[in-house]
Amino acid sequence: MLINEALDYLDRHINRRLTLEKIDGLSLSQMKILLEAIGNPHEDFPTIHITGTNGKGSTAAMIAELVSALGLSVGLYSSPHVASITERIQINGEPISEEEFAENVHALSLAEIDLDFSPSWFELVTAVAFRSFADAAVDVAVIEVGMLGRYDATNIGNPRVSVITNVDYDHTDGAEGWREKIAREKAGIIRKGGILCLGEVDDELDAIFAYEQPQTIHKRGQDFSVLSNELAVGGRHLSLKTQSQIYEDIYLPLHGEHQGLNAAIALSAAEAFLETPLPDDVVKSGFEQVSIIGRFEVLGSNPLVVVDGAHNPPGAEAAAQTLNQSFPVDGKLILIVGMTEEKNAKWMLDCLEADEAGLIICTEAATPRAMAANDLAEAAKKASLKVEVRNDPKDALDLALSLADPDDVVMGTGSLYVVGALREAYLANRR
Repeated sequence: MLINEALDYLDRHINRRLTLEKIDGLSLSQMKILLEAIGNPHEDFPTIHITGTNGKGSTAAMIAELVSALGLSVGLYSSPHVASITERIQINGEPISEEEFAENVHALSLAEIDLDFSPSWFELVTAVAFRSFADAAVDVAVIEVGMLGRYDATNIGNPRVSVITNVDYDHTDGAEGWREKIAREKAGIIRKGGILCLGEVDDELDAIFAYEQPQTIHKRGQDFSVLSNELAVGGRHLSLKTQSQIYEDIYLPLHGEHQGLNAAIALSAAEAFLETPLPDDVVKSGFEQVSIIGRFEVLGSNPLVVVDGAHNPPGAEAAAQTLNQSFPVDGKLILIVGMTEEKNAKWMLDCLEADEAGLIICTEAATPRAMAANDLAEAAKKASLKVEVRNDPKDALDLALSLADPDDVVMGTGSLYVVGALREAYLANRR
């Protein structure tokens, strides 16, 4: 099977869109059967499992680099991807090859013949990740939840460490008690007798996490924290406290104050997994190697071109704050925005501080879940914003660059689908 055939096969499998309104009756039974059909590869390596409304992808990448800096072989499974599906499955910092991905998809297609159900797209890709990690005999796999936690296809096996970055607004209808409901679903990745690294600071949710009976809870503000978090050239300069010790003079090549918070919980989780403090040189080396495409990534200058995959209101607020703190706009701000159909467009635009932009260009990515650019534009116009519509992200980028002066900022955001399309278009023009 070739990579295009593998992608076609996956696309024939309906995605299960897990939302808080549709969790009743779900189970992991199909995922367990699918993995059993290919030899239960998830049992061949220990895992660190990560969920949270925001920051879980960045946190997972940091954990992987910290553990790798010790010389261990590390698998990293994250989602969504920006440019290539193989980005989701990395071993020692490198995506698996298209050939390996296609080969493992082919094995799953043969296994499916004997199943009495059709697995979802995400179940299949998750199974590919587990199979790849087992074949590579990784020392540890760092696994990011796709959505929520309890019924996510990744929630299989017994992770040595569970990580919950935070609980905030996403995948919810906002009805009364939504925070507690989301917390319960995320708490589903905790294992009785295991270790939990908890980034959520709302004490009223503590009982929900404790109900799952972890043996140890390391909590932000009590057991680990950020002691200093300063702007640096190309990223942040940090001092971090963990449950074991204080680490100083750390350089993190990522933009945004929120990345310091992610670094603290990542370091706590790495310590918890290894059951020992990490040498200072390992910590510094690990963080210095972190690189995450599509998360406040600077693509070019004069004008400054930035993409950020903020996909919910808290993420949009963080993106706006990062832009204001790290790249104060001397000229005008041109926003290229696209999002998925279930998002509250006005709320997202408010959180992005879109009313401060000189121009908003509404676009849409090539995904069935995309919000129509014209619908997004209507929401933008209600805020009395200057708005243009370009359905194709490449056309949106071309328009932005044609209008931008050297001291302007062009920022693409709203979803990683849009960020991926913008990033591909920008880099293609500079090859």
